[in-house]
Amino acid sequence: MKNITLYILLMAVLLIGACKKDPLDLMPDGRITIDQVFKDEMMASEYVNSIYSNMQHYGTAYDYWTMLAGYSDEAHDNDYPQDMGRAPSRWYAGELRPNWNPMDIPGTVGRDDPASNGYYYRNSWKAIRLANVFLANIDKTVYANPGTKLRLIAEVKTLRAFFYLELIKMYGGMPVVDKPFTEEFKFEELPRQSFKECVDFIKQDCDEAIAEAAFPWRIVTEPERGRFTKAVAHSVRSQALLFSASPLWNPEGDANRWTLAADYSKQSLEALTGAGYQLYPQYEAYFYGRSDMADIPGDKETIYEIKDFNTHSFSQLMFRMHAIPTLGGDKAGCSPSQELVDTYDMDNGEIPILGYQDEDHLQPIINAASGYDEAHPYVNRDPRFYATVWYNNAYYGEINGSPYYIQSYVGGADGISNLMQRTHNGYYLRKFRNPKQLDPFTGTALFKKYRLGEIYLNYAEAANEAYGPITDVYDAINTVRARVNMPPLPLGLSKEQMRERIRRERRVELSFEEHRIWDVRRWKIIGQTDKLTTGMEWTKTGEGQFTGKRIVAGRRKTATDNYLIIPIPLSELTLMPLWQQNPGW
Repeated sequence: MKNITLYILLMAVLLIGACKKDPLDLMPDGRITIDQVFKDEMMASEYVNSIYSNMQHYGTAYDYWTMLAGYSDEAHDNDYPQDMGRAPSRWYAGELRPNWNPMDIPGTVGRDDPASNGYYYRNSWKAIRLANVFLANIDKTVYANPGTKLRLIAEVKTLRAFFYLELIKMYGGMPVVDKPFTEEFKFEELPRQSFKECVDFIKQDCDEAIAEAAFPWRIVTEPERGRFTKAVAHSVRSQALLFSASPLWNPEGDANRWTLAADYSKQSLEALTGAGYQLYPQYEAYFYGRSDMADIPGDKETIYEIKDFNTHSFSQLMFRMHAIPTLGGDKAGCSPSQELVDTYDMDNGEIPILGYQDEDHLQPIINAASGYDEAHPYVNRDPRFYATVWYNNAYYGEINGSPYYIQSYVGGADGISNLMQRTHNGYYLRKFRNPKQLDPFTGTALFKKYRLGEIYLNYAEAANEAYGPITDVYDAINTVRARVNMPPLPLGLSKEQMRERIRRERRVELSFEEHRIWDVRRWKIIGQTDKLTTGMEWTKTGEGQFTGKRIVAGRRKTATDNYLIIPIPLSELTLMPLWQQNPGW
């Protein structure tokens, strides 16, 4: 590797360190060897930036600034059916192919925009390769403060684990590569390894990072915002072990994997809360802003959030691309589905909709004991519903001194229609945007990739599968519910009943945070969830009076088993003759 030349592209705002001197000034052509990089403390530290630069932007940076929620049953993407060229529409039409992945293209009209998501496969492998180069060479670097080197090693191990997890969630098991390739290496001889083997490797990296005393629990200064921490290592490990135990990746039903996931998620939960992490007291307000950088921050829940990229901010895109047309939106974007709306409990803790009598979800099975009123379906619901969904006649707030109510009824100012600027299913997305924000450039929200609420739910799920509905399971899920003053779950649930309640809880607590699309896959239930989404069409009958009917918002060709795992890009398979394409592709 000593003869390999590396171009280091320094970011305007460094993720690592606070040095303002540009190392490229040392060599005007910008080319330096690996040996030269790792002879210099600052350049070795700055090398880590090249790993971070391969991270996706997540949030609302998918094709034409949409969200991943629209690729799952938690939302309908309103680009469909007006614009059949957009990625969500092509996803609904079943156009996923080994040489075309609608989730994996750059986010703006198919252009290679650095501010958008895309190239998951390529960028994940680039990051893993760079991490391996760093870890293979960092021992050569002499640091004035040895703790800095130890921190960086733990940070890069966490980065490598993170990129492996993101890669295998989408494509399944990959080769476990922990060293740089030599010039003599024959890539055509590289075998794939199982999902479990990859998770074992992820766990090892995270274990070692967590054990490093020099690896901080939090980022406490603004210049370091965006760096990984010990808390991120806990989050990556918890999620990876949960996935590995789940039906898709555990077809043998190995109970030991659930036990492992439960025990380590419990360790992580205890370690995180012991380090001062706790749920933010206000669920709705939590998503309006970004974490504050302090030793004792006001936001103690966020574990990792995605930094804004230069050309567009998450908050600005949420304002414009997933918005109400009369209140500044360029388009309606992702609208919460009726299926998601139906999932929210009543505020008395009862489940309102138990399922559907028909395949089109137009005939709900109503729990008569819940207090649900089909004529007034938005009354007395879980507070997280009101924090996530704008529905017809919902009070928005004051606009120019006058009260404004959402008019998503037929013919209303925000009325349901097939235009991409309007909802197709009667709902708009509320989460992430403060109703008091009337200017797209004044929001401060960042997309939260990992937070403590997820760890509680990871533990509840794994512990229920491993041990049944023990007290710890109730405690974990009830802690999440208590944050929004929801009643605790009823005692005496069976393992199967608790499993269903945990899945419902994940769906509402983590909505629009890029969990649902992977959850329905690892549970192997897309045949039940991904055939269509529905909505509610309201007709105004008088002042403040409406009648509603359920409608199908869009049907999808994405509910077959081959959609459980995304196909490996065809260009890669041609280089790897030992590999088999994922099932069904």
